[in-house]
Amino acid sequence: MRRCFDLTNKFNEKIRSRSSIREFASGEVSDDMVREIIETGIRAPSAGNRQPWRIVTARSKDTKLALARASYNQAFMADANIILVVCAVPSESAERYGARGETLYVIQDTAALTTTILLAVHNLNLGACWIGAFDEAEVSRILNIPREMRPVSMIPIGQIETGSQGRRPRKPVADIIISESF
Repeated sequence: MRRCFDLTNKFNEKIRSRSSIREFASGEVSDDMVREIIETGIRAPSAGNRQPWRIVTARSKDTKLALARASYNQAFMADANIILVVCAVPSESAERYGARGETLYVIQDTAALTTTILLAVHNLNLGACWIGAFDEAEVSRILNIPREMRPVSMIPIGQIETGSQGRRPRKPVADIIISESF
């Protein structure tokens, strides 16, 4: 039982040590690493196992700059080695769940995917940041995303710049938990 508890603590410590990284050092994020990140990410849960997502990879400087501009000028994005753009495919959720799948479940599913990708990135000792503030139409235009899909999040990934790992405070657990009812 002690070994299980130790492993649980190590897992929890790893998750708790993750932070959003907005300063990237030079250095490659290899195609093998990206594949490992995505293969881990797609283990995320999804409603009815629909997996209603696609991931666009952006490595070129011009594309990264355009995505940074479309993200309300979050210039640090262009310094990432690669940006993953998580796209939702609403019709794949709607096939099984109708309007609720199309408008809610598909967003929940891509959020779970994004979170799992962030954890996979951190596990490889790389840095990343969840980008949700962007002009959806402009990102779709830049990446030629089909009309039946929509970009939901972007994840710039890179080597971590020394000293850039700042942890922001979290609310106390007591402020989050509601027992039984409000």
